[in-house]
Amino acid sequence: MKSTIDDEDPEAPSPVIGPSRPRLFKILGPGLITGASDDDPSGIATYSQAGAQFGYLLGWTMLFTFPLMVAIQMISARIGRTTGHGIAGVLRMYYPSWLLSFVVLLLLVANIINLGADLGAMADALTLLLPAPRVLYVLLLAAICISMQLFLQYTRYVAVLKWLTLALFAYFGAVMIVDVDWADLALHLVWPKILWDKDYLTTLVAILGTTISPYLFFWQASEEVEDLHVYPRRVDLVDAPSQAPAALYRIEIDTMVGMGFSNLVALAIIVTAAATLHPHGITNIETSAQAAEALRPIAGSFAATIFTLGIIGTGLLAVPVLGGSAAYAIGEMRQWPMGLARRPKEAQAFYATLVIATLIGMILNFTPINPIQALYWSAVINGVAAAPVMVVMMVLTARSDIMGPFVVTGWLKRLGWASTILMGVVVIAMLVTSF
Repeated sequence: MKSTIDDEDPEAPSPVIGPSRPRLFKILGPGLITGASDDDPSGIATYSQAGAQFGYLLGWTMLFTFPLMVAIQMISARIGRTTGHGIAGVLRMYYPSWLLSFVVLLLLVANIINLGADLGAMADALTLLLPAPRVLYVLLLAAICISMQLFLQYTRYVAVLKWLTLALFAYFGAVMIVDVDWADLALHLVWPKILWDKDYLTTLVAILGTTISPYLFFWQASEEVEDLHVYPRRVDLVDAPSQAPAALYRIEIDTMVGMGFSNLVALAIIVTAAATLHPHGITNIETSAQAAEALRPIAGSFAATIFTLGIIGTGLLAVPVLGGSAAYAIGEMRQWPMGLARRPKEAQAFYATLVIATLIGMILNFTPINPIQALYWSAVINGVAAAPVMVVMMVLTARSDIMGPFVVTGWLKRLGWASTILMGVVVIAMLVTSF
């Protein structure tokens, strides 16, 4: 087991009042990585499709979902930090086995589809920059993602993931290059226009599904548990309530910054597609790489290159998170020794699950099933799967026998339920308009 000294713990007392910039970067961890991984190639394809098909019409979703996303991710983090177990672990201890199996199966299917699609999208993006056989890039990228998790020390691995979030700044650069109708964008940001239309509602579910995704819940909760083992002074809050003020403050800052960054990037992608593809009648984007290629004749090679580099960087961040969240969930369900802070020989089944999930996603790129075309629909699947998972999370965080004195109450509880109800209503509306 690897560990660090207490002085490196972001929850350790600091003489500085309020987080200075160096300390802020130390505070940022599970929340920042979770938020950044949300803008994976699957998300990029979804946001690009939304902008290409509907222009600025869906820009409001990024402002509207921000507080809801913050709430549900803070609740996820609190589950891990308070109980010392991830979401699957809590379900195993307090709920029927069929419910645990159902939730983990939903997560696993959605994650594997996303893994395959993200690897394929990164390979397609690389071929735009350096033409070569796509199969070689798929194999290379899968090997890189697996190697990072197998061979990097946990603290160094987390540092690499943090630095990979910088790739998302590419999309801020892209939006500054294209010709944006700022007045039209501002109108749709503050004045939502809802269409009772199958395509509109399906896109809305896809946006919600890629913004509020089950794998993000599981990852952030499990990383809080992981950090309990990495930082020696930390104990789960049920057993050490005196640590709550510093822990909950860190979670709040980390999550708000991470989700804010994520939604700003998503908005930049929607705006870039709305400003370039939509006016030229390009309304069907199936992949993130296709969005980058479509930008080239309209916005120029520089904008397309920036967009492409962002796809590769975010994919390298998201693929390990997707594989890791699946491995955590199955590991907790099966009660295996697990965790990225352990060496592979100490958690063989956990690491095997992580590798196998990534390899299955990779193999999907070599079958008649085209995972790239499933990008958009994997986001829809995530949206449909998120609602029941969120209901379970809200119910369990209201139980004092699970959360002790740290049951979720007040504004966090209200926003959590608002997010859950919204997801359910939109999914039902989509299903109604589909028949």
